[in-house]
Amino acid sequence: MLNNFSRTTFGSTGTEISRLGISGTYRPGKKAIHKAVDEGVNFFFCYGFDGQMISTLREVIKSGREKYVIATGAYNLILGHPNLRRTLGKRLRQLGTDYLDVFLYLGVMKEKQYPESIKEEFCKFREEGKVRTIGLSCHDRKFAGRLAAEGILNSFMIRYNAAHRGAEQDIFPYLSAHNPGLISYTATRWRYLLRRPKIWPKEERIPTVPMCYRFVLSNPNVDVCLMAPYNEKQLTENLSVLRDGPLPEDDMAFMRKFGDVVHRTKKYFM
Repeated sequence: MLNNFSRTTFGSTGTEISRLGISGTYRPGKKAIHKAVDEGVNFFFCYGFDGQMISTLREVIKSGREKYVIATGAYNLILGHPNLRRTLGKRLRQLGTDYLDVFLYLGVMKEKQYPESIKEEFCKFREEGKVRTIGLSCHDRKFAGRLAAEGILNSFMIRYNAAHRGAEQDIFPYLSAHNPGLISYTATRWRYLLRRPKIWPKEERIPTVPMCYRFVLSNPNVDVCLMAPYNEKQLTENLSVLRDGPLPEDDMAFMRKFGDVVHRTKKYFM
């Protein structure tokens, strides 16, 4: 199975992916998305309202659907959820494809928000061939770890960065038994890792965007880290990390130290 800094195999699927994936959340422009494709990015995440990403993917996958991995999902609404089958059907039509590579139940905050009925419906989608891997994005790390050990879901999307390293204890140790695909997001911790905390000495350096991505990708448990550039310039900066490789251990130690400070000063994020 392929496993290196720039490319890997997505979980147990056998599908080769770029270890940086792209989301169009901040509308970087179709030109930027095409540039990502030209640079070898083949993992894409989109919501139904991501018009730039969806229209670009409709064009791109005409050259060969199997070359690209598309992830999307239906959102947990806390007090309920949209019609899952209808959401899946709509996304298939929007993208002009007859299957999705990854279909996630998004925004699960606690165990009770993921009842057995939803799990069963997602499994049906996979059995029908409409979805190749099913999973969820989850803020309850211990629950995600138990699900990973259970082995029914074969993909997870989690927050992981230098300030949020709890997955190293709560999720990563449980991946090996069934090898689900692991998607991470917010490598910069919503850019807080790029800002100097008040208690951080003025003479000390602060992380750069490439350092944040290299920190995440230096962990082999992460199959793909999502980036959400604002424009083509940011995309180019992000992609440079794939050439630079893993962070040296002294930089890893610096990132952990800085991340701890950010976590202590911004406790309202889990």
